[in-house]
Amino acid sequence: METTSLSTSRLVLSVPAAEDAEAIFTIAGDRATVAHNPSDLLADVVEAQELVNRWIQHWRDRGLGYWCVRETGQPRVIGYCGVKAMSAHGQPVLNLIYRFAPDVWGRGYATEAATAVVAGVAERHPDATIIARVRPANQGSQNVALKAGLRRDPAMDEPGEDGLDLAYTNRVAASSR
Repeated sequence: METTSLSTSRLVLSVPAAEDAEAIFTIAGDRATVAHNPSDLLADVVEAQELVNRWIQHWRDRGLGYWCVRETGQPRVIGYCGVKAMSAHGQPVLNLIYRFAPDVWGRGYATEAATAVVAGVAERHPDATIIARVRPANQGSQNVALKAGLRRDPAMDEPGEDGLDLAYTNRVAASSR
């Protein structure tokens, strides 16, 4: 593992642990947090445990992954943010995700966490393509991707599990549209 935590001015991002599953279920088991991606809804804590175990394994295998996000000095997981290795348009990419509990929306935490993750990945993996796949109606997520330093990249748009995913990437070829 490259690093076990990452800090911003208000947040601490840490590698998930098995005991974080309940908190992850609280977030991803809430229909409001997955309104734009309903296939991500977790049905129970067992699914959350399986998900967290996959995240932990991704960290072991790749040295990067999704982080649990907490406010500095607080024990509660308020969200998760990070990257996962995958393929888009036949090429390897690091898929950026950010998802937070509804009671902390509007505080800029997603932007803060995503910006830190994008900067960290760009520093450690300068040649990696970072992609945020965002549903067309999710303007908030689109804004976070742009504020985190990604650009709209229509050439990387593709169908997702819940419909069309608009792509925001760090690719030089990305359009500024």
